[in-house]
Amino acid sequence: MEFENDKMVKKAIRGNKKAFEQLIKQHYERIYRTAYLYVHNEEDALDVVQETTYQAYKSIHSLKHPDYFMTWLTRIIIRCAGHILKRRNNIVPLTDEVLSDLSVTYHSGHDEAIDLLNAIGQLKGNYRSAIILFYYYDYSIKTISEIMEIPEGTVKTYLSRGKAELKKSYKDEEGKCNG
Repeated sequence: MEFENDKMVKKAIRGNKKAFEQLIKQHYERIYRTAYLYVHNEEDALDVVQETTYQAYKSIHSLKHPDYFMTWLTRIIIRCAGHILKRRNNIVPLTDEVLSDLSVTYHSGHDEAIDLLNAIGQLKGNYRSAIILFYYYDYSIKTISEIMEIPEGTVKTYLSRGKAELKKSYKDEEGKCNG
């Protein structure tokens, strides 16, 4: 399967439009879900998908290593989502619609999953990106470093600070509930 994917990426790099189209179709759901995680709005997510596809098509010839196609594409998605968020100039809180679209399997209670996603949505942009890429997509620190174009040590710092902020927000919520 991976061999076929690499073959397709190589064709797309050489300018084969059908191969590029097939790659986008193959990874559409992942592109859309990643965009949705950032913009929290269906229309904006579709704009991000469209812009990502356009940007990727324009620059696929510059991709040097077909193995890094998804890393490269994820970087474009994040950049496009960041542009949309800057345009809006604020962050939209997670809605019930967003939460129902996401599958969070590592928590047993629905309320805990909602609390966690709300808390992630409240993090600073860099911390949120690192947390989503590491825990939601299981990317390695090295891959996250490449996607975010920052040193690996900075990724570790963002993860550590992001987790600390999540813990703090949970303690604050517990304090509100108990006192």
